[in-house]
Amino acid sequence: MTDFPALARQMWHQLEPVHACVYFSPEVAAQTGALGYDTAARWPSYFALRAAPLGAATAPLVTALFYSFDPRTVAEHVPGVWRTAPPAAVLEARTRGVDATLRTMLGDGLTDAGLAEAAELARTAAEAADLAGRPLAAANAALEWPAEPHLVLWQAANILREHRGDGHLAALQAAGLDGCEALASFASVGAAPVANFASRGWSAQAWAAARARLADRGLLDADGAATERGRAVRDEVERMTDELAAAPYRTLGEAGCARLAELNRPVFSAVVASGLLPTQSTLGILTVRAPGPR
Repeated sequence: MTDFPALARQMWHQLEPVHACVYFSPEVAAQTGALGYDTAARWPSYFALRAAPLGAATAPLVTALFYSFDPRTVAEHVPGVWRTAPPAAVLEARTRGVDATLRTMLGDGLTDAGLAEAAELARTAAEAADLAGRPLAAANAALEWPAEPHLVLWQAANILREHRGDGHLAALQAAGLDGCEALASFASVGAAPVANFASRGWSAQAWAAARARLADRGLLDADGAATERGRAVRDEVERMTDELAAAPYRTLGEAGCARLAELNRPVFSAVVASGLLPTQSTLGILTVRAPGPR
């Protein structure tokens, strides 16, 4: 019997780089820069690009839905990003930027029949996602589908990514991990260096306090590394995340997932080969090879 939660994780590794290139692409940066965003800094355009499907979201809403950012970091940019450009303009810029990015990466592969099939499979999975309690996934799913296969593939990857992310936040809350604790817990199992989480804006004092709370629960040792119990909590968070992300892939079935992974591999490989994605980050994905369902 197919282990669809495990398959959901494998497909996440396959599709997340396709989605994530939007935050690192020079073509997208050119579009947001034309709107007036400071592209020398990462966060102004990030908050705009990711929150735009929600409309002119407030700082408390973005803080709640993005979860792991210090509220003060969010408030530095939101709602100010909407004074730079309205959400509709940001979404149009996002589409133009993703279009240019994938055209640059794929070249002649843009007209490959396999890309069109991959797009349809990914769209089928995305449209099967249960949106109840998934605000970021629902906001992106409400957007009009583009016509071009490469943009359909990106839009589907985006919906599936936010669907998984919304479920991940539910798993973190079930484990009793607040935003800062979630990062400290993630760092404690060696997922990424502690320094990589500094950009989320938490002060040294807030980070130390989060670690202290986790230590009081027996989840961290004196050096900030996960205890056996702490690893068990992280494992449960990831198990629940995978389970909550599995439904779209049950709709595709094992054969459909394998076909999507096969057809998506040239896109994945093009993104990885571009060097846009950091090799060590808080994304939680592999960016050095193209994994697929086993």
